[in-house]
Amino acid sequence: MVDFTLIALLTLVIFVLAGFSLILFRGKPGGGGKKRKHKRDRESLVREANRALSQNPKDPEALRTLADLYYDEQAWDKAFKTYAALLEISATNPDLDGYYINLRHGLCALQLKQHDTAYKSLVFARSLNSEGFDLNYNLGYLEFLRRNYEKAVSMLRAAREEQPDHAGTSRYLAQALYKIKKYNDAISLLRRVVELQPEDKESLFVLAQAYFELGQEDQAARIFSHLRTDPTYGPRAALFSGTIRLKQKQYEKAQTDFELGLRHQNIQPEIAIELRYRLAGAYSRMQQIGKALALLEQVQQARPDYKDVPAQLGRMRELHSNKNLQVFLVANSSEFLALCRKVTDNFFPQARIKITDISVTRNEYADILAEVETSKWVDLILFRFNRTTGQIGELMLRDFHARLKDLKAGRGFCLTAGQFSDGAKQFVEARLIDLIEKEQLVKILNKTS
Repeated sequence: MVDFTLIALLTLVIFVLAGFSLILFRGKPGGGGKKRKHKRDRESLVREANRALSQNPKDPEALRTLADLYYDEQAWDKAFKTYAALLEISATNPDLDGYYINLRHGLCALQLKQHDTAYKSLVFARSLNSEGFDLNYNLGYLEFLRRNYEKAVSMLRAAREEQPDHAGTSRYLAQALYKIKKYNDAISLLRRVVELQPEDKESLFVLAQAYFELGQEDQAARIFSHLRTDPTYGPRAALFSGTIRLKQKQYEKAQTDFELGLRHQNIQPEIAIELRYRLAGAYSRMQQIGKALALLEQVQQARPDYKDVPAQLGRMRELHSNKNLQVFLVANSSEFLALCRKVTDNFFPQARIKITDISVTRNEYADILAEVETSKWVDLILFRFNRTTGQIGELMLRDFHARLKDLKAGRGFCLTAGQFSDGAKQFVEARLIDLIEKEQLVKILNKTS
């Protein structure tokens, strides 16, 4: 007698095993299933679209099918050409979505780096409908590239309202805000961008520039210093960092910055010239006149009329050959004051001189008050040593005259490595003040040992 229960149980097991095998087979890569069905669907879509186009090359449904298919597959060149064909017939076919076709055509052109074509299509799309993240982000990006920063800000803000977390939108919006000098707004966005994408050196560099523009030089210097070794932004970052250090009179750090900048390969010529020019300034401040002179000569060879290089070269050559003049103009305060004391002690031959007061103002000039006694007269004399090669005007002489009165000095000598203006010379005509310009000062310094 047949056991029907056993037969039923075996049949059930066979069906379960068969179903399990079918599931495994469909789950294997390339083993049919959905992938095979998708491939069959794509082939059928392409075949049907091509058949329709063979009968009517301007068939809108067939063109739209192929264009969307190519777009989804990121076959940008094919998609671009197919959307272009749709554009040709969209003006006379009210059933076609002009906004959608122009948008897709512009996005394909953007992928193909055809920026002018992309811009025209996206602008036309926006004339039909100003909404949509893809439209506003990509058109805002193109406006940024075209340096239309106000327009870029408007469109990128619209895009950011739709997708606040999109990194590219925040990046270009922040940089556009920097370009229109809205530095505070740019900084808040840029900080968020670099927190999310620390590898974004461009945004980090712009962030440092924004701090620099707002006068927040310490924050700027930290970022520029961090970027000095970057192959792309290193030379410019080193230039900014060194410039800040020069302003803060940190000459050794400035020297390091400029030297690091010049070590990079493929530096833009303008940046290389400015780095050498600024490095020469740092060297001169550190009394490394020979090095400064060599750099200025390199700058002049590359650009003979660059800034004040011809004048600087003349000055450096003179300083290089005259140690005392070098100390007078660029040495530190202690060396400068020591030289001024020697000049004062030797100013009147065979006189007894007693220095009673010395003061320095911002390392720009020094006042030395001395009691001078000769065989014929005794007087209290004030010397002012001006550390400049420029022109000294009447205002400085008025200040010097007031100082003479305060100290009850009988006479004053004002010395400079530059010249005095006509107004300054007229001011002292009826006053007991003697003006000593560069030529006479150099003679005095040459006699000072």
